[in-house]
Amino acid sequence: MGVTEFEAEIISSIPPAKLFKAFVLDLDKLIPRVMPESIKSVETLKGDGGPGTIKLFTFGEGCQFKTVKNVIDVLDKENYTYRYSIVEGDVLMGILERISYEIKITASSDGGSVSKNTSRYVTKGDIMIDEDKIKEGKGRAFALFKAIEAYVLENPNY
Repeated sequence: MGVTEFEAEIISSIPPAKLFKAFVLDLDKLIPRVMPESIKSVETLKGDGGPGTIKLFTFGEGCQFKTVKNVIDVLDKENYTYRYSIVEGDVLMGILERISYEIKITASSDGGSVSKNTSRYVTKGDIMIDEDKIKEGKGRAFALFKAIEAYVLENPNY
């Protein structure tokens, strides 16, 4: 088993509480609105939205993947921390046991936010992961973040 880890930081003008609400708590409702070509639906299979909750994401027609199943590991609304793992789906490409993500949102000095994101790719056996595939995934995640950010900025009463 190999582990490849990446970190990224995204700056936003949206305050932490509002960004956490949009990007974590309301993601299921917002993602089909802001990127319908990417995610067609999100279904909760088990749980109440807290740790242990299992969700099934169904990708849109233009996406190379069909489905992915996530498990929420940590949901800390007070400290704006969220961890979840992808445990099933063709996004694992038959070579990954899981992909784990951690998001920590903090306040920036200008009233906005800094979102620190860590992703861990756990491979099966000694398989090496293609970093170009990871870059593609990071690009899609950044595009989703920016789409949700734009939605919140365009809807000030959100």
